[in-house]
Amino acid sequence: PMENGKINAEPGITARWGKTPNLMLNATVNPDFSHVEADVAQLEVNNRFALYYPEKRPFFLEGADFFMSPVEAVFTRTVVDPLWGVKTTGKAGRNSIGFFAANDRYNNLLFPANQGSLSTFLEEDTLGGVLRYKRDVGRGSSLGVLYAGRTGDDYFNHVAGVDGYIRFSNTKTASFQYLGSQTKYPGEIAANFGQKTGAFNGSAMTADFSHYGRNWYYGASYRDIDPGFRADYGFVSRVDLRRFSGFFGARKWGKNGDWFDTLSASVGSSRTTDRDGNLTDRDLTFSAAYTGPLQSAFHPAFSFIKEYYNGVLYDRKHFFSVFELKPFGGLSFSFITIIEDAVDYSNSRLADSLLLISGTEFALGKHLNIKVDHTYQRLSLKKEKIYTANLLQTRFIYNFNVRSFLRAILQYTNIDRNPALYNFEIDPVTKGLFTQFLFSYKINPQTVLFLGYSDNQSGMRGIDITRTDRTFFLKIGYALVL
Repeated sequence: PMENGKINAEPGITARWGKTPNLMLNATVNPDFSHVEADVAQLEVNNRFALYYPEKRPFFLEGADFFMSPVEAVFTRTVVDPLWGVKTTGKAGRNSIGFFAANDRYNNLLFPANQGSLSTFLEEDTLGGVLRYKRDVGRGSSLGVLYAGRTGDDYFNHVAGVDGYIRFSNTKTASFQYLGSQTKYPGEIAANFGQKTGAFNGSAMTADFSHYGRNWYYGASYRDIDPGFRADYGFVSRVDLRRFSGFFGARKWGKNGDWFDTLSASVGSSRTTDRDGNLTDRDLTFSAAYTGPLQSAFHPAFSFIKEYYNGVLYDRKHFFSVFELKPFGGLSFSFITIIEDAVDYSNSRLADSLLLISGTEFALGKHLNIKVDHTYQRLSLKKEKIYTANLLQTRFIYNFNVRSFLRAILQYTNIDRNPALYNFEIDPVTKGLFTQFLFSYKINPQTVLFLGYSDNQSGMRGIDITRTDRTFFLKIGYALVL
């Protein structure tokens, strides 16, 4: 039975100092980042690689572009519950620098491979940091170095490398990066997740070239990541791969009064093997795109795919289309359709998949903005349902005035499975409901107040949807001009 737990209060403080207009220093002690902005929910079903949730916490968002690189070796969502953290970002002349360090109460670990990824977390303190330096070269080009590392009890991960961005002209650019890593997991973790024991090394390399002209565009890229590469401060969910890809397209521009603004067509292809040369993925994609009046857009694409999974190389067909329309200010629509032969990863077989994603955003008057998104997915075998999944997300924002607003977020998930078509026991129904309410008031240009509430509810076979936790939070920010 579910029982009431003790109330856990978590006070914290965050400060920011602008030493110069281009150099900022941020520091935080015992922050609770997770409540000010809710993640956009995703369907966590029939996935073999870890899902990516973008960073939304203000402490890490400020100056986030300083830490970007072709391989995402820095992904601040890996910092979960820090005891303290410091960060500085800035630029002086042609030189830019970014640095942050944190003492985290948890150690988030992602174990990537060619065929899937696993993850876990350890309730232990870790000390980590990132140093990024970049220098502008010539007109629009740059060279940079990066270090990201984290250490814990019988554990460490260090990543370092160089990267560059080259602008040959207004239309032609190239980028490259090389990273090396050294990692050691605790013995029990290495045994439980099939990882190497002791310290081991790895490397990752990427190179890209693209041309985007007015009428023609094309590009090519190469990525090589060996099985031992780990970026625990980043997000690299797949390793042991070599991938070549390229694309070529043409674009036609409309004139005043035409029924279109742009028309384009392209073809793209990629080939991925493991480091032993075995084919794991291959695709050939034909796509088109239209943009026109009322900010309308339509983009269909059709792909022929080969995908290797669990000893079988599957032939798949994939159709994708996206339609967008903004008939007038304050109202917009979007609709995504994906029809494909999909691999049922849970049961290692080919199945039929339908994915529909619709979005509507509209404003009622000057104060209320509403956004509603719905995702529907159906996986079936010979027209018999394996599962259906529904995800509904609604976001309301009411602006009282320029100083204050009230925001409400509701996320509801319902996954209905057919246990008879699974090779293992599984709950036929899984439900989840998340709600969050936030009130913000700007007392003056330098002082802001956040007051909020959130809760989670879940349900499954034999258990009605029930609240599992709830949180109240308060945040006050005040700026001093010194």
